[in-house]
Amino acid sequence: MGETMRAVICESWRPYDEMELKSVPVPGPLAPGEVRIGVSHAAVSWATTLVVEGKYQRKPTLPFSPGAEVSGTVLELGEGPLDADLKVGDRVCAALDWGGYAEQVVVHSRHVYPIPEGLDSGPATAIPIGWMTAYGGLMWRARLQPGEKVLVHGACGGVGLPAVDIARAVGAEPFAVVRGEAKAAFLRERGVEHVIDTTKTSFRDYVAEATDGRGVDVVYDTVGEKVFHDSLRCLDVGGRHIVIGFVGGGIPSVPANILLLKNIHVAGFNMGQHVGWGVKDERVRWAADYRAGVEQLMDWWKAGRIAPQVHAVMPLEDFREGMRQVTDRNAIGRVLLTP
Repeated sequence: MGETMRAVICESWRPYDEMELKSVPVPGPLAPGEVRIGVSHAAVSWATTLVVEGKYQRKPTLPFSPGAEVSGTVLELGEGPLDADLKVGDRVCAALDWGGYAEQVVVHSRHVYPIPEGLDSGPATAIPIGWMTAYGGLMWRARLQPGEKVLVHGACGGVGLPAVDIARAVGAEPFAVVRGEAKAAFLRERGVEHVIDTTKTSFRDYVAEATDGRGVDVVYDTVGEKVFHDSLRCLDVGGRHIVIGFVGGGIPSVPANILLLKNIHVAGFNMGQHVGWGVKDERVRWAADYRAGVEQLMDWWKAGRIAPQVHAVMPLEDFREGMRQVTDRNAIGRVLLTP
């Protein structure tokens, strides 16, 4: 009988809450360039609800364990050259295809990143995907510049809060959109000047007043639906609207006449394209750029310019409650499981 481990398993396309915690074999022998990680933390992401129901753009082979963001300790290294300077015992974080809701994972070294001394493993869990989503959307797609104004929707969420921090790290001015006083107070305490609680005011009205009708330079849109259309009208001439996701549920269409009349741009950023989740697997093509982005984030973190936030940490068997905190939109920062 081989070695086993605990893992949350999806055996058929099903609602998230219908998955089960089981004892399964540990991942098999390492291929060249691969790394075995003992998982200390796995991040809970709203997108996982789509993955396990078979509604995401990429479908794992059944059965599988969900979870694409982990941190932990290197247990074993495969033969041959590695894409990172690693040794057994190192603390690392990693971007996975899936498999993170488990005690061990095996992943190619191109997407394994050392955690610098002095930085916590828990918050580091979200750097390779959650934080890189914000980094890629703002730095690569929007080409954000110091002094620009950025309207960030879902500004306390797993990819929204990183966008607020990254904007400030590069000298831009975030306009953080949240729902509810608790989230608004959190951002004000964090030092964000422009905090918009949509239970009290319209973000369109706030932006118009705060900018003397001129508008913002960038919109970072995680919501879609009506938020998309209202946000287009918040852009200044030459503004860029970056589509990150559709947590609002609806996928909006782009009114081309608005693009023409306002001289603005709409672009999407699919982080998954850079780690092999696109229609075409291009993870090798983008690996060096992606690693440079992670290293930049780690440098900003060490310098105190960003502050990855953990909302809650709970044991693996509480994976259902972890997702409830995410889907109820109560979380400020990342919810983590500890296998």
